[in-house]
Formats: sequence, structure tokens, C-alpha cells
Amino acid sequence: MNRRIKPLLFFLVVLCGTLVAGCSSSSSTSPASVPEVGVVTMRTRQLPITTELSGRTSGYLVADVRPQVGGVIQKRLFTEGDDVKAGATLYQIDPATYQAALASAKATLQNAEAAVVSARSKASRDAALVKIDAISKQDNDDAQAALKEAQAQVASGKAAVQAAQINLDFTRITAPISGRIGTSTMTPGALVTASQTDALTTITQLDPIYVDVTQSSADLLRLRRELDSGRLKRGQDSQAARVTLQLEDGTIYAHEGELKVRGVTVDPTSGAVTLRALVPNPEHLLLPGMYVRAELEEAVADKAILAPQQAVTRNTDGSADVLVVGAGNKVVQRAVTLDRAVGADWLVTSGLKAGDRVIVDGLQKIKVGDTVKPVAVADAPAAASSTVPSATPAAAASVD
Repeated sequence: MNRRIKPLLFFLVVLCGTLVAGCSSSSSTSPASVPEVGVVTMRTRQLPITTELSGRTSGYLVADVRPQVGGVIQKRLFTEGDDVKAGATLYQIDPATYQAALASAKATLQNAEAAVVSARSKASRDAALVKIDAISKQDNDDAQAALKEAQAQVASGKAAVQAAQINLDFTRITAPISGRIGTSTMTPGALVTASQTDALTTITQLDPIYVDVTQSSADLLRLRRELDSGRLKRGQDSQAARVTLQLEDGTIYAHEGELKVRGVTVDPTSGAVTLRALVPNPEHLLLPGMYVRAELEEAVADKAILAPQQAVTRNTDGSADVLVVGAGNKVVQRAVTLDRAVGADWLVTSGLKAGDRVIVDGLQKIKVGDTVKPVAVADAPAAASSTVPSATPAAAASVD
């Protein structure tokens, strides 16, 4: 009986071992043991390269109003803080003395014109008499000279009348430009003098308005190198780069401006160049002296690659790496060079190409060389950032 049981037990033991080994082998190759990772497939896109700079607004036209003749102010003919048109009367200076000066100049002119009539008659008679030797040539020469002197007196009188009229007109102080007028430093009854140092008031044209920002010369040189190398190109209108403003309260200003002027000198103290943009201001929301942040679109990257920031890891030396799914779904480490932050992404200048599958999810459970199951994840943030980029030069500086 024992001889029959032992071979049977041995057979059962061998069979169980085979089944266990088969199950173990089957479980080791089961797809369930391959970790899933979320990947984003890299693609090229056209990306505007922008720079964010701080600056202040200034009036498009600014005019200090000063008197051009002296006298006592009789009236102030505007309301402080209102909009005024060019040519509108702002102040009236007492015109009495200037009216008298004009009347005197006109009388002097009339006297000179009467003298011309007499001198012309005498000169005409003497010219006829000298031909028949009735008078000497000297007498004729004196008569002709007297006529010219009388004519000169008329010309001088006309100039005096014109000057007196100009001074009389200057008693009406008018607005040299259209714009918003400020407070008045003088009231009726105040004595003013011609070309005095203190302005009576100031007029500022607010629409459009200037925005003056500063950019470091190092950033300008870096941009020039990238343009010269062909990695970046200028937009369709390189002379009118678009400018978007962010106000002091964090809101985005509704109207886009255009970059009009790049400074031609570098401030030796700050190492910065001043840029000037022209921005529409129909609602007069922007006032001179306001602090703003301006985003300038300086160039365009035709084949930009954006990698999600969560996919990038930093080494102790500051270099950056990403993990990509390579051939055979193997995890491969790739060194990348980053330029700047663009929204929630990094602008990658080298290390990645279109079609690369960058791992953004499940990084904690894998290592280089592992076989993984790639699953595409939504890359909406990357797509959104490509349309409204926000360049951060400071980040780029830290990478470089």
C-alpha cells in the first residue's frame, strides 16, 4: 500500500511545482506589471517671444502755459481739470495799455504815409526840373532821398502797428494744444510778466499716451544674437512691436499699443535703454506718471517646442533633464537646454524634437531603462500658453 502512495505523492508534488512556476512566469510577464505613465507629445509651434518690462506713462503732448506780455489778469476763462481745445481763451490780461500802444502806432503810421505823399510830389517835380537845368542835381538828389526816407518811415510804422497788434492779441492767453488742463497757479487780479518762470497752468494731451519702459542692454544683445542666428525672426512689422499693458491693480489694459522708439544710448548708471510705446487712451484711464508693466512682442520663434514644467528636473549643477519614452517604450533620460518660462511651460532650445513623448505623470514610480505603458494626457496648458505667452527673462537668466 505504501509503495503505491509514494509514487502518487511524488507525482502530485512535481505537478504542483510546475503549476506554481508557470503561474509565476505568467505573472512576471503580465501587462498589469508594466507601469503606466502620462506623456505629452512634443510638437513645434509659432511662438511670439515677449519681454515684460516696467515703466511709467507720460503725456503725448505737454504744454506749460505762460504769458507773453505783462499785465494784470482780468479773467480766468476755463474750469480746472476740463478738456480744452487748441486756441481756446484761457486768461484775459488787462488790454488797456496795449490798445493805447496800438492806437499810437497807427497814428504814427498815418503821419508817415502823409509825409510820403508830400515827398513823392516834390521828388517828381525836381526830377522834371533837373532835366532842363532849372535846379541843381544836388537838389534833385536830396528830394529823391527824402522820398525814400519817407517810404522807410511808412514801412517802420507798419511794423510798429503789427507789433502793437501782436502784443494786444497776447493779452488773450490761449491754449497751444488740445488736452486736459490742470490747476491754475494764478487768479484774477494777479500781476504776470512776459515769459515768467512759473507756468500759469499745464495742458496735457492724454489720447494717445506714451509709455516709457527700460530694458537692460544685455537683453537687447541676447535678442540681437538670436535674431542674427536665425533661431528667432522679427514679426510682420518689426517697426511696430505690439505692447500689452498691465495696470497697478493687476488688470490688463483694454487697448494694445505699439513700440515706436528704441533709445540710442545706454544709461551708464543702470545699464538700461529706454523704450517708448504709443498707446491709445480714449477713456483717459491712463494718467501721466502711472506705473505699468508692459509686455513687448519682440520676435517670433517659428519652430518653438514647449515642455511642461512638471516634466523638468534640475541637477545639482543647475542643468535640466526630462524623461522620454524611447524605442520599445523604454524610459530614456534626455538633457535639455531651457530658454525662458512661457506660462506653465519651458521654452526648450535643444534636447527635444517634434514627436518626442515626454513623461509628465508617474515619474515617481519609474527609472531610466524601465519599460512603461505611455498614456497621452491633455496638454491644454501648453496649447494655451502658446497663444498668450508670458516671457520671464529672469527665469531665462537663471537657466543660462
